[in-house]
Amino acid sequence: MEVEVSAPEPQRIPAEAPARRRTPRRRSTLAEHAESLLVTVLLALFGTTFVVQAFKIPSQSMEPTLLVGDHLLVNKFIFGGQGAWYEKLLPYRDIRRGDVIVFKFPFDDHPHYVKRVIGLPGERVRIISQRVYVNGERLSEPYVIHDPYSEDPFGDDFPPSNRYFSRAGLRPEWAAEILHHVERSELVVPPDHYFVMGDNRDRSWDSRYWGFVARDAIMGRPVLIYWSVDATPGEYTNRGLYGTLRGIAQTLRHLPSRTRWKRMMHEVH
Repeated sequence: MEVEVSAPEPQRIPAEAPARRRTPRRRSTLAEHAESLLVTVLLALFGTTFVVQAFKIPSQSMEPTLLVGDHLLVNKFIFGGQGAWYEKLLPYRDIRRGDVIVFKFPFDDHPHYVKRVIGLPGERVRIISQRVYVNGERLSEPYVIHDPYSEDPFGDDFPPSNRYFSRAGLRPEWAAEILHHVERSELVVPPDHYFVMGDNRDRSWDSRYWGFVARDAIMGRPVLIYWSVDATPGEYTNRGLYGTLRGIAQTLRHLPSRTRWKRMMHEVH
């Protein structure tokens, strides 16, 4: 008996495969650029918030360590002491005497100041004949300069010992409070606060005149002068939009001659 076997029907192959839908290249490129820009912005915001930030020096209070026109990179990822659990895992350290710090001024619109830490929490500070004593021991301060023509009583004798003291140059809030921190002619630094002064000791408006710096106000420590331009304090103060733009234009025009090339990329100590 013969069995008829039918051959399998050949598979039909379409003459042309349907074209796949493709996203326009332009749209893909724009999305990639937008994503890259977003990542860059987020990293920049993270860096300036938690790691490093740029500042410039507008006054003479820290000369000769820092000059007017120095542009600094401030390490905001250095000081611990807040008690957070993650501090044990990160390279934080405590604030030390002698550290140069950037902090928010405790009054007005809280501008950023830069000074040197002199007194730590709980320590006793006194100035006698321009010499600084902490806990009864004289500090070695090779970074300090003095103006021989200065007649500031707080530069020679600090703190005041009674209520009959000159209040010229003092913040009213500090003038009313300072004697509460004086014990046996020494100023006692309260917990979580620091006593700071400028290296240009007779041209510095510092803790002697407005009080202590709270730990929460300290932003970080300057580590590097990345650029320095020969400037005056007047170029950084009381300038509106026109003055700011004019100052930038003048700086760019005279950039090679005004740049202090020898100060660039120097560490701050």
